[in-house]
Amino acid sequence: MSLSGKTLFVTGASRGIGLAIALRAARDGANIAIAAKTDQPHPKLPGTIHTAAEAIEAAGGKALPLVVDVRDEASVEAAVAATVARFGGIDVCVNNASAISLTGTLATEMKRYDLMHQVNTRGTFLVSKACLPHLLKAENPHVLMMSPPLDMSPKWFASHVAYTMAKFGMSMCVLGMAEEFRGKVAFNALWPRTAISTSAVEFALGGADALRMCRKPEILADAAHLIFEQPAKSFTGNFLIDDSFLYEHGVRDFEAYRVDPTSPLAPDFFVPDSAVPPPGVTL
Repeated sequence: MSLSGKTLFVTGASRGIGLAIALRAARDGANIAIAAKTDQPHPKLPGTIHTAAEAIEAAGGKALPLVVDVRDEASVEAAVAATVARFGGIDVCVNNASAISLTGTLATEMKRYDLMHQVNTRGTFLVSKACLPHLLKAENPHVLMMSPPLDMSPKWFASHVAYTMAKFGMSMCVLGMAEEFRGKVAFNALWPRTAISTSAVEFALGGADALRMCRKPEILADAAHLIFEQPAKSFTGNFLIDDSFLYEHGVRDFEAYRVDPTSPLAPDFFVPDSAVPPPGVTL
């Protein structure tokens, strides 16, 4: 099923995973609302809402660059209204915007704690809430959280409890909203088995050397596109790992997603021990 003519509202779409998801949809001819904060070039991070819009248009989609702070209710509501005014509705909401700080309790400043919870958990709730009146009118509406399975193993909390709480808050939105809107709007979570090559990983996990042990954002973009093809009335409340979900739907070659085929893959956080890799995939 094509996303041609469908409208996606994607937070954090100026770069990385959000942009990759937007570009995959754009190849179908989708409309993309780029909801992100970066209006002017950042000294350390590539991409703005405007460069993302150019790439989306070049890929075959229609783009609406919007300066949005997902912590600000008025900012989110204005962006949703602008999207509906431009494209006539919203078919898909992607909650990709996220803040990260891999610090222990004593090293976590409260302003950093607040930022992670305001962007990750509160921002996801707010954006979903703002999009819902329009999603309820759509033919096959999906909300996708880029968040992990709710695996309550202490090992995911011990080293960075504040960040884990904030990310799991996004997943709790999936758990609750999927049931609340069952049969009307699909809510699912998607998470990578391995680290993904993004600016956030480069800064958080050790620079260029870390990127060689990553997969490309396109693996999540392909998985997200496949999720949006599923029937919203029945395919909801799922916590999906990218390569396992793709494997279930016929993908067998995962080598093309590797940044460096000669380097081992670095496993991501929050992947449950029970979520074994698909046949042929080794970390």
